[in-house]
Amino acid sequence: MYITCLDLEGVLVPEIWIAFAEESGIPELTRTTRDEPDYGKLMDFRLDILRQHGLGLKEIQETIARIDPLPGAKDFLDELRATTQAVIISDTFTQFAQPLMAKLGWPALFCNELEVADDGTIAGFRMRCPESKLTTVRALQSCGFDTIAAGDSHNDLGMIRASKAGFLFRSPDSIKAENTDLPAFEEYDDLLAAVKQAMA
Repeated sequence: MYITCLDLEGVLVPEIWIAFAEESGIPELTRTTRDEPDYGKLMDFRLDILRQHGLGLKEIQETIARIDPLPGAKDFLDELRATTQAVIISDTFTQFAQPLMAKLGWPALFCNELEVADDGTIAGFRMRCPESKLTTVRALQSCGFDTIAAGDSHNDLGMIRASKAGFLFRSPDSIKAENTDLPAFEEYDDLLAAVKQAMA
């Protein structure tokens, strides 16, 4: 049995923090896992910036409400789910992801939780487990699944390399150059064809 594991941001939806950086006018918040492989370090940096500017969950959720999936993402996901089991494994947070999941047709999502104070300040974050993407893929494999994985960033490489088949999707040139052995795709049709071929 196969299960396909997908990253969320950059693969199915725009990068949430980049969208918020643009709306808030805070360029420091454009930094993502494409730039910083250490997710804990990245989140600490982001929360510090939010505190400096007096911003909280409400402001970010207002931005997220205006974000739509990437063009073709929902059709791709619908066809993928008609072909095989699929799960989105993301380092985002449930408080961010829910409006986006509605627009994608409520696919299965494994992500993390924000710690939010009564005044809406984001006080911290709780990761679901260490190395959540790789750990989740290995857990699925221990349940008898062959995993196929696709993502765009440094934090996706563990699950991609641990899977029976793994692909980069719309990754920056720097990540593609560091991982020339991984097939890299830019279009959903090509990624879907690669997943189907891996299952054949």
